[in-house]
Amino acid sequence: MVKNIWMHLRKKNVVVIGAALFVVLSVILILKIVSLQSDFEITDELGGNIFPSAILSVATTDTQVIEPADSLYIGNPKSCISVRVKSTSAYSRVRIEVLETPFFAQSISEFILEKPRTAYTIYPDIIWKYDALRDNNQAVPISVAVSVELNGKTLGQHVRTFSVRSLNECLLGYVTNGNKFHDTGLFFAAYVNEENPMIDKLLREALDTRIVNRFPGYQVTSRDKNSVDKQVYALWNVLQKRNFRYSSVSNSSLSSNVVFSQRVRTFYDSLESSQINCVDGSVLFASLLRAINIDPILIRTPGHMFIGYYTDSSHKNMDFLETTMIGDVDLDEFFPDEQLDSTMVGKSQNQMSLLTFEKSKEYARKKYSQNEEGIHSGKLNYMFLEISRDVRRRIQPIGR
Repeated sequence: MVKNIWMHLRKKNVVVIGAALFVVLSVILILKIVSLQSDFEITDELGGNIFPSAILSVATTDTQVIEPADSLYIGNPKSCISVRVKSTSAYSRVRIEVLETPFFAQSISEFILEKPRTAYTIYPDIIWKYDALRDNNQAVPISVAVSVELNGKTLGQHVRTFSVRSLNECLLGYVTNGNKFHDTGLFFAAYVNEENPMIDKLLREALDTRIVNRFPGYQVTSRDKNSVDKQVYALWNVLQKRNFRYSSVSNSSLSSNVVFSQRVRTFYDSLESSQINCVDGSVLFASLLRAINIDPILIRTPGHMFIGYYTDSSHKNMDFLETTMIGDVDLDEFFPDEQLDSTMVGKSQNQMSLLTFEKSKEYARKKYSQNEEGIHSGKLNYMFLEISRDVRRRIQPIGR
């Protein structure tokens, strides 16, 4: 009888142990499947934001303005969208498929991960639809679906929602690792568009004012020392004749502790609306100066931007303009101690235009003098950006 009881207990223990083993193996299998399915993630440097202006401006250059946060990466970081994958063995093979969205086509990329058991940041090929990016004038969400295979085994598909920002949003900077700020003010150069087809019409209107009879840039004779100044004034005058008005719109809908941006009107937008703020006016005027081969400078101080330009081809001398004074402004607001009302009575439109031009230079020179140290320091919210050939090799106009 004792023997029968012992046999019964042994059988019962075998069943219990078998059931327990089955449960353990099942859990291990489930965990392995989950591990395989979640062994990658979709990442980026800009907190899930895609800036069309940043993509378009470097599409044909070798410039990498947005630096990868991870030093161990492969692929082209200008893709903006990345995948974080851990290799299983040396020379692991990765295949990444990115499905189509309204802003890019479907793509398949393959990579080799040389190091074993190492996490890589991979930038797959993104086939951007540049016309769609250029036409996007309001932030919209998109679902980015990515499938990954590692050494022939599927890791499943992940989906992440990104916000495609408006073309008018200029990326000012972004933060990595919680506290490292990367200044991307270079992207302001993308809004300087000396190739806009509407420029020829503006130049024709400027010539019709008879202030100058041509735009030779720096190709002037020693007898005409004021040639550059006259050309700049001719441009100022024609914009005033178009009844530009000051409009302080600069905020975007973006709310983030990772990325910072400012709304900027393109050349086309400014002409269509006849509205500018300090940034719009600066990039608009810089576009015109570049078109007539006078080298402009975008100058930024905390909360403000104005424009400078070299008055000679050797870049030894500069002058400055406060472009917000192109619009319908009260000069007494800029020069409260000079009582300018009396100087404006009875003046013609052209006389007023010249007065505001000269006062604009006076005001901007003072601002430059007050902030010169900060402007050339490289500190946050300060900028001295020459729209030079070197900058153009790095940043191209966004095309509007």
